[in-house]
Amino acid sequence: MIDGKRIAVVLPAYNAGLTLLRTYRELPLDIVDDVILTDDASNDETSQIARSLGIHTIVHSKNRGYGGNQKTCYAAALERGADIVVMVHPDYQYSPKLVLPIASMIASGHYDAVLASRILGKGALAGGMPLYKYIANRALTFAENLLLGQKLSEYHTGYRAWSRKVLETLPLEACSDDFVFDNQMLAQTAWFGFSTGEISCPTRYFEQASSINFRRSCIYGLGVLKTALAYRLARWKLTKPSLFYDVSAKLQRAVPLVEAQAQA
Repeated sequence: MIDGKRIAVVLPAYNAGLTLLRTYRELPLDIVDDVILTDDASNDETSQIARSLGIHTIVHSKNRGYGGNQKTCYAAALERGADIVVMVHPDYQYSPKLVLPIASMIASGHYDAVLASRILGKGALAGGMPLYKYIANRALTFAENLLLGQKLSEYHTGYRAWSRKVLETLPLEACSDDFVFDNQMLAQTAWFGFSTGEISCPTRYFEQASSINFRRSCIYGLGVLKTALAYRLARWKLTKPSLFYDVSAKLQRAVPLVEAQAQA
């Protein structure tokens, strides 16, 4: 706990068997109260390794996508009593050691959400981020800041934390189950008036680290621009997209029992 707040780390996993142990060993378990992994129908030993480490493990019987995986993670964390939820990718691309400062920024009451930015400082390119991804990141971030009225250094990091209030408020079921989920969630966070802080984070690009290919990156980029434009049009009261207006689309139970196996 931090200041009496229960901390949960969620690990959205897909074929993370080669990197899960390294990720888990670097978590600050002295302040983390709960670790939850959702295995999105991996074809390796991700879930077996997670259970051997004593991690609460949920296994999707079929692949639900990156966004769908996160929905299960967040719903499970809320059900298990988390006050602050930190998402750490189990592919060891981001440093698990930063869970403490990230969670502390929310526990302090200063922020409702926190992003670990690869762009603050010089970590992205030094860590091996492909140049085309870096350029696309900067261009998309500029457009999003303009349309969403924010001043974030990036919107595309997978290392992020949320207060319980944020996760209970956002209509996350209205978000995509694909990679653009991350971006839609940040747009919702801005829409509902929550504050977002950032912390600099080193990153690693290597063979086992998850990454989407050029084609999927293009699809994601178009989805990002569509989300930002939808936000601006909604602010101008020209449209009412479900992404922001469907307040009934709150997170449901972690996952239907017929689609999962779980270990406490």
